[in-house]
Amino acid sequence: MKLIILDRDGVINFDSAAFIKSPAEWKPIPGSPEAIARLNQAGYRVVVATNQSGVGRALFDMDTLNAIHEKMHKTVAAAGGRIDAVFYCPHAADANCDCRKPKPGMFERIAACYNLDLTSVPAIGDSLRDLQAAESSGALPMLVLTGKGEKTLADGGLPEDTLVFKDLAAAVDDLIS
Repeated sequence: MKLIILDRDGVINFDSAAFIKSPAEWKPIPGSPEAIARLNQAGYRVVVATNQSGVGRALFDMDTLNAIHEKMHKTVAAAGGRIDAVFYCPHAADANCDCRKPKPGMFERIAACYNLDLTSVPAIGDSLRDLQAAESSGALPMLVLTGKGEKTLADGGLPEDTLVFKDLAAAVDDLIS
């Protein structure tokens, strides 16, 4: 099985320093829904791994998070694609949980759910913590320059084998070419 792990905010949709707190605030990055459809057509199962500390901070509730994800699923479906699963960490940063990236807990859950070793599984993110979670689970870290990506690249300290792409569409072009 071919699997790919995507971060949500800054990779699939535009990010916000004030959090994405409603379906109305969730706006896809142009080309991202179509890139996910191309992944599906190339035989990839697409899963999302996203920190959603806004839940733990009481900025929005689980019903709202589910509504945001429903909009994401519908947007991707309208482009001819699908997201197979969404894994999320709802905890605030100070909760010291194992699932919040950069810790590998969410990636370990994905590996267990799919009964798969994540070695060399592409994992696309826009922040250092996305790349660190990928690296610690053996996945292939891929940075996109959308969202926080340009700042992440400028700050340095990326895992050694990190691949860098303009956006999700460019990363997908490279993967399926």
